[in-house]
Amino acid sequence: MRDGIYPSTCWECSTTCGSLVTVRGGKVAKIGPNPDHPVSRGAFCVKGIRALPEWTDQADRILHPMRRTGPRGSGAWQRISWDEALDEMADRLAAVRKKHGPLALAGAVSGAFFSRGAVMALFMRSLGSPNWLINQDLCGGCRGVSDRITGLAMTGGEDIERTNCALVVGRNPQAADPAQWMALKRAKARGARVVVIDPVRTPAAGVADLWLSPRPGTDAALVLAMIHVLISENRYDRNIVDQWCHGFDALAQRAVDYAPAVAAEITGVPAEQIVAAARLYADGPSTFVSGHGIDAFSAGVQTFRAFHSLVAISGNLDRPGGNLRIKKPPGFRTSMDLLHDPAFRLADDVARQTLGAERFPLWAGSDGWQTACHNPTVIEAILTGKPYPVRAMYVSGVNIAVTYPDSRRTVAALRALDFLVVATQTMTPTAALADVVLPKTTTLEEEEVSLQPGGPVVAYTNPVLPPRGEARCDLAIAVDLIARLMARGAIDKNFLPWPDQRAFNEFFLGDSGITIAQLAAEGYAAFPHARGDFAVSGFATPSGKIELYSETLARLGLDPLPACAPPPVADAGSDFPLVLLTGAREKTYHHSRFREQAWARKVSPAPILRIHPDNAATIGIADGDWVEVEVKGGPGTCRLRAVLTGDVPVGVVSTGMGWWSPEAPGPEHGVFDININAAVSYNGPWDPVSGSADTRGLRCRITKAAAQRAAG
Repeated sequence: MRDGIYPSTCWECSTTCGSLVTVRGGKVAKIGPNPDHPVSRGAFCVKGIRALPEWTDQADRILHPMRRTGPRGSGAWQRISWDEALDEMADRLAAVRKKHGPLALAGAVSGAFFSRGAVMALFMRSLGSPNWLINQDLCGGCRGVSDRITGLAMTGGEDIERTNCALVVGRNPQAADPAQWMALKRAKARGARVVVIDPVRTPAAGVADLWLSPRPGTDAALVLAMIHVLISENRYDRNIVDQWCHGFDALAQRAVDYAPAVAAEITGVPAEQIVAAARLYADGPSTFVSGHGIDAFSAGVQTFRAFHSLVAISGNLDRPGGNLRIKKPPGFRTSMDLLHDPAFRLADDVARQTLGAERFPLWAGSDGWQTACHNPTVIEAILTGKPYPVRAMYVSGVNIAVTYPDSRRTVAALRALDFLVVATQTMTPTAALADVVLPKTTTLEEEEVSLQPGGPVVAYTNPVLPPRGEARCDLAIAVDLIARLMARGAIDKNFLPWPDQRAFNEFFLGDSGITIAQLAAEGYAAFPHARGDFAVSGFATPSGKIELYSETLARLGLDPLPACAPPPVADAGSDFPLVLLTGAREKTYHHSRFREQAWARKVSPAPILRIHPDNAATIGIADGDWVEVEVKGGPGTCRLRAVLTGDVPVGVVSTGMGWWSPEAPGPEHGVFDININAAVSYNGPWDPVSGSADTRGLRCRITKAAAQRAAG
């Protein structure tokens, strides 16, 4: 790239803010917000400003392929060429395929929100395997499955700019989504009402007109009570219900059991607050701003189903100021479209063997949301060979040793593989266990085309820098590897026919009329769309309507109506007196990324556990003390630093995720020491629809810990 300022899109997280990247002398001199971007409107965060350029040029970035020369995890590496790396991968993957069959091969990536996920899925399908792992069972998966089952085709938090009421549930946009946070503050300033449902007093709760703090895991009862109020007070949209909703009478009967007084007993929220929240939302137009606080636990799908039903019957779907349905330019494809395209899918009899598909068919396999595996089932298959063995894995751009619960079991599975390849930018705890490590490009070196439903716009990530060293993008790695595997007779059908990333992106653009040149000039392309065109756009459900009563769930023998399951914290006891919430967001990091950057560690040097001063006094800990956390039924303990605050209720503690320490001894680098996933189980109970495990709302106990302990 010549020196200049280039519009782009930051995709260090799914917020995907519009950016302006200044290039001088072959380096990025500055990254900042694009004030003209119609979605982010000048919002941006420090991860895009500071972490992304440093990640690209930091001294310890992996720039060349490497082969392990000592025992697994010993840290002994030899630099090799790309030809050597790809030939070794092809030989060993082909050998595993020949000995155990293609199902013994698996891939892992963050998800299909961006094209890297589709590349991994199609690469595995080219090998004849349907097995690929994603992180979304822990992050957004329950929301995605509920949306698909119900037929809404929305995400959450759209059109805050025109809303009269923002219902913010289990989300901290101040840390997680700067564009959303700025939009909420603008809405508040012009008189919109803000209702927050969250056990923790987040910054959003601090500006709310009404803050409801339910007991963890009881949100479904609360929203069913709100539905009860809308129906009993005739505040629902009768036209929408009569014409476009399936199963309203059954939903109304379910809601009869959740009068506000009943919900108050379950949730701890006063009945009058529940009624007030329902009425504010019903006055509308209102937008549902959802977060991971009601995700990633064993009742996540049904909880989201309740909120999604509220959106539907209130008439706030595809309404100005409500929740916008996902719209695309005619002819445009997304990664999700590609995953479900019959031309790029394995035969049904193979897809049905996806690990987890038999038990969770709406998550894994042909009918699954992203078609990916059930991760705990994969780990079980690696360690036990049941239901069939998994012996080799290709991991790209994801740090599963840190981000998956039960870190010790995940690491044990990675160690047990016959062959492990990791494509990465830095030596993560996952990469440290690999047989071959591949240098992966960063988003300053990659071109990406994606859909931003909140615009709606097609967004463009501009490759403003050439790849550093010998780094390659996911598609380039897969294309070269498939050619070698074909020569070894290990490919039955090539599901990645594009020669390079540009051709791949042009495939996504299709016949939309949007060009790469147009995107590169503006950083995005807006397109016309209609609201409320249900007769044209329809609903992808068996009934062709919004399914308050899910025919799909009924067919599978699951509860077809939104339900309230007893929360995992119901078994109170003196041995585990506190309730643990996980997943709290920080501005500095995104999941496990950027932990090695000095500026980030200066801002946030240690994993923290927020605890109420009354609980801290009972335990005998002071602000800043290191504490040891043990979860009831968990696989181990971890250490966190206590922060005393009244923002969490008495009896509740809150922490984030993704912690590891590059300077700690390898290969674990603190994964078993300062990572909450060392204390959290991945072995169920699981959500009966998505297979998500309980990773928040767990019973725990805390003791004072030594400042240091061996990280092993």
